[in-house]
Amino acid sequence: MQVDGVSFSRRAFLMSAAAAPALAMETGGLPAKGFFREPSRDLPLGECDVIVAGGGPAGISAAVSAARAGAKVRLFEMHGALGGVWTSGFLGCLIDFDKSDTDREILRRLKDMGVLLDRNPHRKNIRATSFVYDPECMKVVCEEMCTEAGVEFFLHTAVVAAHRDPSGRNIETVVTESKDGRRAWRAKMFIDCTGDGDLSAQSGCGFDVGGPGGTNDQPASLCAMVASPHPDRIAPYVVNHPSNLDEKGRHAESPKKKMREEMIRAGLAPSYSMPTLFMVREGIYVWMMNHVYGLKVDDAAGITRETVRVRREVLESARALAKLGGVWDGFCVVATAEQLCHRAARRVHGRYTLNVADVQSGAVFPDAVTTSRFTVDVHATTAERNRKAAYGTMGVKARPFQIPLRACMAKDVDNLYLAGRCISGDFISMASYRVTGSAVAMGEAVGRAAARAAAVVL
Repeated sequence: MQVDGVSFSRRAFLMSAAAAPALAMETGGLPAKGFFREPSRDLPLGECDVIVAGGGPAGISAAVSAARAGAKVRLFEMHGALGGVWTSGFLGCLIDFDKSDTDREILRRLKDMGVLLDRNPHRKNIRATSFVYDPECMKVVCEEMCTEAGVEFFLHTAVVAAHRDPSGRNIETVVTESKDGRRAWRAKMFIDCTGDGDLSAQSGCGFDVGGPGGTNDQPASLCAMVASPHPDRIAPYVVNHPSNLDEKGRHAESPKKKMREEMIRAGLAPSYSMPTLFMVREGIYVWMMNHVYGLKVDDAAGITRETVRVRREVLESARALAKLGGVWDGFCVVATAEQLCHRAARRVHGRYTLNVADVQSGAVFPDAVTTSRFTVDVHATTAERNRKAAYGTMGVKARPFQIPLRACMAKDVDNLYLAGRCISGDFISMASYRVTGSAVAMGEAVGRAAARAAAVVL
């Protein structure tokens, strides 16, 4: 007998036909058209005190501080290196980076490796808060800090599901996918450091996205490492080159504007109208020169499409500049980042929501974990706005404001902390605290808090 061209014995066909109704009853009926019901199965189960999802700036800080506080910690990172936007994203620049022990430890380790540059090398007796670093060395720093603290971390491992306990108020188990398949993990406390708020969404937490009045979220960018055989010639286009800066970090002429003019001269229309070169070391630079507009953080197809498109944009832009010759002779792309860098995120509902009034008033809180000192930095949300201004403050004058622990605690789940740009805040406040100095400080605080909470959970 054949069914749809496949041969069956009569006995096998009758047995499968008889079993179908029972299987449908057991699984609650047949799945709807266009869906597949995954069969249930038993997964290998591991347990610990604290699970951290996401090994970026917030994640490595949270994991290290929790482990140093005595907790057994597991850290899951979906890419092939710790560091997140610093390493897989080639961010290249540390901003507002002077306000936690972890900040200072990272700076010390990078300095000891000889790969840390002050954004203003002429600075004298002025507090340094912004630095340029080597992404490859940052990978080693993150890995060594986690290893030395006793954090068990897993690369190429994504948290793909979260299940609550019978009370509905706590995450009981998360599921990961990696080269060794699906595995389940239990912990007393969980920390969402995915940047996009993935673990919070998987556990059913409420969240907000987008800008005020239904405007788009901030754009994403794909950064690249580039090289020039003529570092002296290219110096006027580099934002942190000593020849361009006075003691207060001011430029006589904006390197970003000069770079844009050169790209236009090469026949390009920059999707980010303030393209930026950061010098990592002589002849090696991080290049941030594009915007990706209207891209949602949970749109896998869109992220794939835009990554492919903008990677070609980076390569073609470098080639167009190289064809100009002169200053740009030999200018080339060394590598593009593994991931798009999102400025946006799910803003997870917390026990307190930071807001524009907090930013404007310089709010203080009794449970403060750190202070955001960065300006409100909103990159153009559409290509049309980019042609007028690449970024701005939306008319909001920021004062240093504190971030309370309550904004780093999920409202809908009791054993879930947040750190990084996915904490509870509005569009304007996130435009300030989204930088990695704040993310690290938040991670350090919630890591300690999670370790303390895990110690008292039976």
